[in-house]
Amino acid sequence: MDRRRSGYLRRVLVAAATAVLGTVILVPGAASAAGTGAITGYGGKCVDVASANSANGTQVQLWTCNGTNAQSWTVGTDGTIRALGKCLDVSGGSTANGAKVQLWDCNGTGAQQWVANAARDIVNPQANKCLDATGVSSADGTPLQIWDCGGGANQKWNVPGGGGGGGTSGFVVSEAQFSQMFPSRNSFYTYAGLTDAMKKYPAFATTGSDTVRKQEAAAFLANVGHETGGLVYINEINTANWPHYCDWSQPYGCPAGQSAYHGRGPIQLSWNFNYKAAGDALGVNLLNNPDLVATNSSISWQTGLWYWMTGTGGAGTTSHNAMVNGQGFGTTIRAINSIECNGGNPAQVQSRVNLYNQFVGILGVPAGGNLYC
Repeated sequence: MDRRRSGYLRRVLVAAATAVLGTVILVPGAASAAGTGAITGYGGKCVDVASANSANGTQVQLWTCNGTNAQSWTVGTDGTIRALGKCLDVSGGSTANGAKVQLWDCNGTGAQQWVANAARDIVNPQANKCLDATGVSSADGTPLQIWDCGGGANQKWNVPGGGGGGGTSGFVVSEAQFSQMFPSRNSFYTYAGLTDAMKKYPAFATTGSDTVRKQEAAAFLANVGHETGGLVYINEINTANWPHYCDWSQPYGCPAGQSAYHGRGPIQLSWNFNYKAAGDALGVNLLNNPDLVATNSSISWQTGLWYWMTGTGGAGTTSHNAMVNGQGFGTTIRAINSIECNGGNPAQVQSRVNLYNQFVGILGVPAGGNLYC
C-alpha cells in the first residue's frame, strides 16, 4: 500500500471547503407509520402547528402539550413527519441557519425529509441541520427552525416510536463489528471517538434505507482503512514529506511551523489550507493546533467526516452524496483520490474495493454497483 504519497490526496482535499449536500428525493403519497403521537422537546413542550391551521406555510412552534391534533405527528418510514394531512417542511427548501419550519403539502422533496437519530436530534439531511427551538426559548409560541446541530437542549426531541425518518437506534456499525473490521487498529482510533464525531454530521450513515446507511458506513470505513493501513497509522509515516505541506502564499501562513501540516488522522488531513478549512468548519483552531488531529480521537474522526460530507475532489459530488444517491463506491474513490482512477493506480483502487466488499459482508448488505473508478 502506497500509504503516504507525496501530495495527491492533499491536492484534492482543498475542494472540501465547499459543502455540496444533495437532495434525497422521496415519492409523495401515504407514508406507513413508524410511530404516531406527540413530539416533545425543550421545556417539556410539544411540537405544535400554530392555531391548528392546516394551510400551507403555517408556522410550526413549541406549545404546552394539550393532546390536540395540532400536536399529533406521524413519523413515516419514508422520512416524512406529518400532521393535519401535511408535511413538516423547511421553508423554500432552504439550507440556511434560521430557515422557518412549517407545514406544507407533502411533495417528496429534501425539504421534507427528516432523520430522528439516537442522539435525539431531528435532522434535515438536505441542509445537514437540526430542528431547533429559536432563541433557546421554551416559551409557548417559540417558532421552530433549522440550525447547525450543536447538541443543545433546544435541539433534543422525543419522537413517537423512538425513531423514524430513516433513523436508527445508534450507529449502523456495532462496536463488535468495528473491531472485526479493524482487529489491529491503533487504540487512538476509538469507536467512541467515531460515534462522538458523528454528532457533527448527523446525516452520515443515517440517510436512506437500512441498506444504504450500512453501505455508506462501509464505504467510509473502507476508505479510511485504506488511508491508514487498517487504522494503524495516525501520522504520515514518510517524515521526509512533512515540510512540503506549507503553502506560504496563504494569507494566514503556517503559524504552527513549516513541517506542522503533514498527514494526520483517518483521512490523512494535510496542507495548512486544509487544516484551516477543516478547523473553521468544525469550530476548532486546527491551523494553530494541527496536532489535535493526532491527539484527540473525536477531532481526528471529525476531520475524516468533514471531508466525507463536504469534499468533492475530482468527483463533482461528495462521498456522502455518492453513496446515498446510488452513484456507488467508485465515486467515493474519485472524490477522495481521483489520481488513482482511470488506470492511475489500479492496485490502490483494488485495495479500497477489497475493504469495501469485506465490510459490507460484515454488515450483511450487498455492495451495489459501480465499485471502481
